[in-house]
Parts: sequence; C-alpha cells; structure tokens
Amino acid sequence: MTAFVFPGQGSQKVGMGVELAQASAVARQVFEEVDDALGQKLFQIMKDGPEADLTLTENAQPAIMANAIAVLRVLEQEGGLVLADKADFVAGHSLGEYTALCAAGAFSLADTARLLKLRGRSMQAAVPVGEGAMCALLGADIEKATALAAAAAEGEVCTVANDNDPTQVVLSGHKAAIERAIALVKEHGIKRGVLLPVSAPFHCPLMQPAADAMAEAFDATPPQALRVALLANVTAAVVTDPAEVRRLLVEQVTGRVRWRESVIALRNAGTDRFIELGGKVLGPMIGRTVADVSITSVIGMADIEALAKDL
Repeated sequence: MTAFVFPGQGSQKVGMGVELAQASAVARQVFEEVDDALGQKLFQIMKDGPEADLTLTENAQPAIMANAIAVLRVLEQEGGLVLADKADFVAGHSLGEYTALCAAGAFSLADTARLLKLRGRSMQAAVPVGEGAMCALLGADIEKATALAAAAAEGEVCTVANDNDPTQVVLSGHKAAIERAIALVKEHGIKRGVLLPVSAPFHCPLMQPAADAMAEAFDATPPQALRVALLANVTAAVVTDPAEVRRLLVEQVTGRVRWRESVIALRNAGTDRFIELGGKVLGPMIGRTVADVSITSVIGMADIEALAKDL
C-alpha cells in the first residue's frame, strides 16, 4: 500500500520549483494559477527571494503547497499517474495537510492557495511578534518532551506542537516558557533544545484567533468529497467525511501535529511505501519511525520520470 505525503513549513527555499517550471508547462501553469488566485507574484519570490519574504508565513505556506502540487500535476499529466489509483492514503505535515487535501480533490488549487494565505496571515496575527516562540528538542521522545513542557510552563503556555519522530519533538508557547524549556533540557535527559526561526508559536492554544478565522473561511469554502483517504494530523486516524475534515482542520491550528503516530498508523494499516512530493523533509522522519518501508522523495524532473516508470 502507498501513502503520498506532503511537507510543511521549513521546507521552503529560494529557487524552489524553478527547475520544474523550466522543464514543464504543466508546472508553470500551477505557479501561474496560484499567482492569479493570490493576486501576487508568489512564484517570483520562490524563484528569486529575498529569503526573508519567502520565509514569511503567509508566503511560505502557499509556496510549499504550490511546489508540491506542481510536482503532482506533472506526474499526473506527463507521467500518466492517476493519484486515486496509486494512493491508498494521503497525509501532510501541518500546512501539508492542505496540500494533501488539494491532491485528493477536497479543495481546488486556487482555494487551497487562498486558504493557506489566510491561515499564514491569521497565524502571524494571532500573537504579537516577540511574545511567542517554538523550539525543537533533539534526542527527545514524547514522554520526555511532555514532562519538560509541564516543568517549563510556570502558568504560561508551553506545549508539544509537533511529535515528529522518536527523536524529535517541537514545543510551542510563550517565549519565556520556551526559553525556560531550552534551559532545562539536560535535566530531562534531552540532548539539545534549539530555538526555531519562526514568526509565531504554531499549534498551541495561543493560535485560537487563527483557528476562529479558519472556521469562518470554511463556511465559504468547505472541503468537498475526497478521492483518497486522509490520515489526519490531530487524530493520527483516517478520515474521509468532508464535515469531519473541516472540523479537524480548525482543530489543527491549535492542536498537536501527531506525525510520528500518523506514520505508525499508516504502517499498521498496511502502508509499505511512502512517496514525499515537493521535499525531502518527511522521508527521514518516516525512516526513524518505522522499519521495512520504501521512502521516495520527488522534487525535480528526474525524480518524476523515475517515479512514473516505477509506479
């Protein structure tokens, strides 16, 4: 069984999508459609930077999605892939869940771009700059990370945001609490705590205003029927009902990304092949979480051609 997976924030880099756009009119069309939907020259920022503009949450989120969907569309239109025939599941890390839903037909490309623009903007606006932070805990499992978060909170928000794999957990919350957590890592048997270069504390209760904004957005743009089952971030369980997808997407803004559990759930459901489109971020996490699976990362034209032959 095969799962197609889609990366999240942090996988963006200047130059992303350029090689694909040069090689394929299908890819160019995706980037143009996203630019039109957003009323901005996002692909120019992806191509030329500056990096500071691409890293802005409201740009990074639709850019990462556009890059992955461009890979998928080239696979579909030039490689002859029919996703619903080849994929048993789709899943994505945080914003990647929107990419997965676009791939599965729940949202159009234009609507996905607009939803992610709003999501990025709302997440940025939810907490004043400098009040929130996130840190990656390296050499930490979920038990150690949870204990550390509880010890560092001291009445402030400090919670697990991403359970990525058995060796990497991300905390999110008030800046002072996150700094306390980093100072306490050794006491909790954790190798290192690294402050992340993010502009807001994602996936924690401080993001409630952004969750409210997304709930309102889904009134106008609800998810449609899925052609492929989704493994949802916040439950690490399969979902196919559009109403349930909508509820979980709202919950996902403040809730934990249960990526490690999602990978285990996919493996337990019979998935032995993971194909990451548009990045090489999730593959290593998957490899550290489950054994005896094949993992393929597909970014450029050569990757697409190799996968098209193999599928």
